[in-house]
Amino acid sequence: TSLLKIWLAFVSAASGCGTPAVPPVVTGYSRIVNGEEAVPHSWPWQVSLQDFSGFHFCGGSLVNQKRKSSFKDCIYYRTSHRVIFGEHDPSSNAEIFQTMMIKLYVFKHPHYNSFTINNDILLIKLASPAQLSPRVSPVCVAETSDSFPSGMKCMTTGWGLTRHNAPDTPARLQQASLPLLINEECKRHWGSQISDVMICARAAGASSCMGDSGGPLVCQKAGAWTLVGIVSWGSNTCTTSVPGVYARVTKLRAWLDQTIAAN
Repeated sequence: TSLLKIWLAFVSAASGCGTPAVPPVVTGYSRIVNGEEAVPHSWPWQVSLQDFSGFHFCGGSLVNQKRKSSFKDCIYYRTSHRVIFGEHDPSSNAEIFQTMMIKLYVFKHPHYNSFTINNDILLIKLASPAQLSPRVSPVCVAETSDSFPSGMKCMTTGWGLTRHNAPDTPARLQQASLPLLINEECKRHWGSQISDVMICARAAGASSCMGDSGGPLVCQKAGAWTLVGIVSWGSNTCTTSVPGVYARVTKLRAWLDQTIAAN
């Protein structure tokens, strides 16, 4: 049984994934750039990837007790980097959080392309399982067959910059509500850079920014928050007038399953 728990590819909705113990408050099209603080611990799968000094440089999502998914800027990892769970305010000394080390096994998609940013995913195996609690729990993961329509309101979270030239990342976890966008419309802004392994969220006065990379884009499916995309790339100045681009999880789910099953 313990082995099944450790190596289970993904936790099903019935087992409690995607259902925060602390309900999030979604208040419409607010923004990470310029900031709306999330309800503390209402996105319990959100993790922070930090260097040895405690500097946050990338986000990620807990997909089961043993693994987190991460993207783009996180490709350049070191085993000295730490994965932080259950944090809301990194500047606080009063918070209780978990610090996990990265096991030697880190899986980059074999077809990741740094020029096109296709297949922008990294799967990190933790040195020990995360301890699940009201502050730490996994997100559900979109199935290959899932469809999430254009205009569907989804949420993204992170500690990324609140403006592209800000001197520091925000003290507390930020959130933004964004509607999904069909790729044909996204191509009007980004042209041939948009591929079928990407999904876009419409600019609606909101934007992800540097430091949000790797963070989740989650949509509700049957009442559970489900990982649909992960912050990948967008405007160099984090402008809110063009769509943000995310790795499309439905296209990457098969690789995630195969990688976990083989390891």
